Amino acid sequence: MLDMNKPRTVITYGTFDLFHIGHENIIRRAKELANGGRLIVGVTTEAFNIERGKIDVRDSFEKRCQNVMATGYADEVIPDISFPQKEIDIKTHNVDLVVMGHDWEGKFDYCKEWCDVVYLQRTPEISTTILKEQMREGVSKSLNEELRATYNPDGSVLRKLQMRELDILLYV
Repeated sequence: MLDMNKPRTVITYGTFDLFHIGHENIIRRAKELANGGRLIVGVTTEAFNIERGKIDVRDSFEKRCQNVMATGYADEVIPDISFPQKEIDIKTHNVDLVVMGHDWEGKFDYCKEWCDVVYLQRTPEISTTILKEQMREGVSKSLNEELRATYNPDGSVLRKLQMRELDILLYV
């Protein structure tokens, strides 16, 4: 059972793509549950994301790890390479508590064989999925058009080269 008075080792996992306040909140709350102990954050690798069918991850593994460390809450960041890895991580790092977002409710209950598991409510109205949908719906379209007009306008050498490459691709 979770002893709320002693420092403990806590681990959480995530993709942490397009890092936002919801990510920071769950990492902060996991650190608070460590009660002065250690927080380990597993960040999914590109290979694990592909294996899980998550092919639209925008940020590189390195960038996502840097973002997690930049919060100042994580004591260590490790690569998350598979679901079976969780048991190894728990045993290797002497983990007392696994913390996950509520959308994973029940899916990490098997870890209760080795430690406690807590599912935290996610930050409402913010998620990577929402951000990606907004980008697809045009929030980024106007920005892309502005950037292209400024740095790659019609008639520029780069734009002419891109259009020629497009012609070649269409021919092939």
